[in-house]
Amino acid sequence: MRWGTATAVLGLAGSLALGAAAPAAAADPPPSWTADLRTGEAAGVAVDATSARLDPATAFPAATEGGAEDRATPEAAVRPTGLLTFPAQRLQRTADRVVARIDAEVPPGATATVDVRARRSSGGWTEWVPATPDGGGQAVELPVAATEVQGRLVLAGDPAAGPVVRSVTLTAHPAPPGRAESGQAAEALSYRVFATREGLVGGTTANGHVIRPRDHFAALPSRRALAPRGSSDYSVEVCAPTGRCAFAPVWDVGPWNTRDDYWNPPSRRQEWRDLPRGVPQAQAAHQDGYNGGRDQYGRRVANPAGIDLGDGLFWDALGLRDNAWVTVDYLWTGAERLSRVDDDTDVLAAPDAAAEVVGIAAEDAAVPVECVLDTGAGRWLRIGADQYLEAAAVPDLEQATTCARP
Repeated sequence: MRWGTATAVLGLAGSLALGAAAPAAAADPPPSWTADLRTGEAAGVAVDATSARLDPATAFPAATEGGAEDRATPEAAVRPTGLLTFPAQRLQRTADRVVARIDAEVPPGATATVDVRARRSSGGWTEWVPATPDGGGQAVELPVAATEVQGRLVLAGDPAAGPVVRSVTLTAHPAPPGRAESGQAAEALSYRVFATREGLVGGTTANGHVIRPRDHFAALPSRRALAPRGSSDYSVEVCAPTGRCAFAPVWDVGPWNTRDDYWNPPSRRQEWRDLPRGVPQAQAAHQDGYNGGRDQYGRRVANPAGIDLGDGLFWDALGLRDNAWVTVDYLWTGAERLSRVDDDTDVLAAPDAAAEVVGIAAEDAAVPVECVLDTGAGRWLRIGADQYLEAAAVPDLEQATTCARP
């Protein structure tokens, strides 16, 4: 189906008074920058010298934004979607509001919006927060005020018709004084959910990663925690009934849903806010008949999955042979500083190369380094109870404390 075209300039405003900062002088205009579309990291988006549009070959299916009422029919439930992630922007002053103006042709039934995130004082990123309607425009509310922000263009619609974006300009407004960063738990959130194997070797994930045989990544049913391709920005630790655990980056969106950040409290959860925190919508649908036993697309939910795992993570790292209940730590939700793993590395039960292998830290995963231990035979990182990595696996490790001798 081809849609008629219409020209739209979209204004997006994120407003949240969080984070302490000195007020800017009234005469100082807030900093503004126009994103270079060609330098953005594209996933499902094609960029040429003048514009960005959906790439029909790599766009991924996602639920129509706007809630269940906008997905009354299967035809309206899903649209090709693409992401264009811009480089992070450092600011001279702390800001808590980012206004984006998008110059675009947006046909009926299509959307061109922006997600925004901010760098926390602990060094990690907040989750991406999609724009939501706010008066005559759309708003992005972030849980922190920060001196580093990042925007992500989200396109959805019929690739043959549009949208076509010519420019994206962002403006960061200074935060008012007297506000502090919202509380962040010392430890990462942890929930028991049902895990399935993703498979789909040769396919492309929502962040543009081409799935390899025996791949090591995870998928969660919300793009709020979708890490840019090749990054460790959002990672999980998955522990299976086999006794093995794996650390992996979140590089895809699914299973079943794409708007179900079930680890967030109901007040922040994008959809299904009447469910208990930590309960995926698919689990409630499968076990309790929630939403008539169907997912956001109206499909009958065949299992209660809340996480998908790449084949290598599923078979090799965790030793699973069938779908199973696992414990997942959503590592970015804690205040502990995380460090990126440079290559697939065994997790050992003790700081000794001959110790039992109890899991894997995947390439591009983030791990919580508790302390460093020099044994004389090597340098080791403790990343959990009875979990050790060779220090060489984390080449960019920042300063860490020394482990107490057992």
